[in-house]
Amino acid sequence: MKNHCLKRHTAPRAPFFLLAIYAILQAILLNTAIFAAEDSGETPEYAQKRPPVVNRDSLTMTMSGSDVELDFRKSYLAGEAQFYTGLYEGLFSYHPLTMEPIPAVASRWHLSDDKKTWTFTLREYARYWNGDTVKAEDFRGAWLSQIEPGRNSPYSSLFDVIEGANDYRMGRSSDKSKVGIEAPNANTLIVRLSSPASFFPSMLCHHSFSPIHPSMLNVEDWSTTSPISNGPYYLLENNGKTKTLSRNELYWGANDVILKTIIVKLTDDGDEASALWNSGGVRWISGEVNLETLTDLSGIVVNPMFATHYYFIRSIRKPWDDWRVRRALILALPWSSIREGYPMPAETLIYPIMDYPKIKGLDTTNLEEAKKLLAEAGYPDGNGLPELVIRLTPAMDAARIGGIMSKVWMDELGVPVKIEVFPFDKYFDSLKENAYDVASSTWIGDFADPYTFLQMWRRDSNLNDARYDDPDYEKLINQSMGEEGEARWKTLSEAEELLLSRGTVLPISYSFAINIVDKGEIGGWFSNVLDIHPFKYLSFKAFKPLPGVVYADNADTNR
Repeated sequence: MKNHCLKRHTAPRAPFFLLAIYAILQAILLNTAIFAAEDSGETPEYAQKRPPVVNRDSLTMTMSGSDVELDFRKSYLAGEAQFYTGLYEGLFSYHPLTMEPIPAVASRWHLSDDKKTWTFTLREYARYWNGDTVKAEDFRGAWLSQIEPGRNSPYSSLFDVIEGANDYRMGRSSDKSKVGIEAPNANTLIVRLSSPASFFPSMLCHHSFSPIHPSMLNVEDWSTTSPISNGPYYLLENNGKTKTLSRNELYWGANDVILKTIIVKLTDDGDEASALWNSGGVRWISGEVNLETLTDLSGIVVNPMFATHYYFIRSIRKPWDDWRVRRALILALPWSSIREGYPMPAETLIYPIMDYPKIKGLDTTNLEEAKKLLAEAGYPDGNGLPELVIRLTPAMDAARIGGIMSKVWMDELGVPVKIEVFPFDKYFDSLKENAYDVASSTWIGDFADPYTFLQMWRRDSNLNDARYDDPDYEKLINQSMGEEGEARWKTLSEAEELLLSRGTVLPISYSFAINIVDKGEIGGWFSNVLDIHPFKYLSFKAFKPLPGVVYADNADTNR
């Protein structure tokens, strides 16, 4: 789900991917002892250096970016996922600390004995901000629009768990009635899955599963209007890089939403963000920030995320479609050198989580075995191998890692290598092209389950930039769908190990989130593994001034 500018799919651009910033960050953490993986609720005394909040009904924050895509069907940026917690809400939403699913528009539900049919009853008082009732057909229409073959919604493959969705999305069927989504009446939604999926409620927290007001369903450009949304807030003002959200008084849980407005300032200038924090102009930075220019360090919050930075080898062109050739490439790499400088080096794709089986990661260099595999595949000493194209971002560490890869593959395996560098703003679009073989990305889990990582590599996934197509992998993922608990996680871990051993994904580092926020001041904000902080839980805690300190109470102290 994120780069702080991250994307649930994102380029390694944020400060914590640069080695120089690592050194600064580590120094800050050592000197101020504020590394936080959990919320103590305590605030250092020097946190009061910034002017206090005057308007306690309004929170101002910064996020990275030049604009926000309001149509959630088109989005895959992490910052936008955070923004959507205010505007949109599906059947379930994220718990602010655990990220577990909690009921949202769904008031209750029933699961059939075969665990494939979910029947949801919608809340009687679920409303859009214009007063219209949220109806089951709004969910059905929104979900079907996500999987329209021509739309290419980034997350449309998530819907493949639903009966008939994959065939409709891939154009093998044009009959919407065969997709397992029914709305028999206004407040009943029935969803038939192609196989059991115990993680389904967790997945339904994702914004892709939100309803769409009927008047917005066929509107292609949402940028010139305020979407008729059903979340705890609505878009009151859309002034370029400043977005103002106002509380939806008709939201079913409005009585528990404390803040009346949330002002989001968009910036990719880390100096601007830190200056706003130092002056008290913003109370939360979720995105680019220059740690070196922060004069008030009290709000730095760092925590591990369910996220991994990795490279991948594509399978769309010969001979890279042969797993023996891909495995030869990964066996030749000096992994300790490649991961040097990363605080949390990753040998596996999925961040180690409790009870998930430990698997064999990528940590072995074996040139003899690599050359043997190349010979078996018909390329002794690299003879006959075509040029391998590595596509990189302009990030300094991308150049370092790309340089190591190209040198090793050319010198040790005889692979001709070409390096291409694309600017950040064009990099992700370029990954949908076919004229490259190796690239990098960072994936942040969209929900708290390993499937959020593993579904990306499925044959028909539109997130499968590697174009990985492995019947053995498909078999394991399909097997896991009918399993639960320990058995399911064992099967998923076997699928992950297959993905690694066959040279598709090359993990580099687990990611961590950096936020600048005073947890002693902001209530309802918790460090969590997805780094998503639902707006509806946020509030200001009681302000306690330092002894003998008086602040002027005027509008200029906080803006």
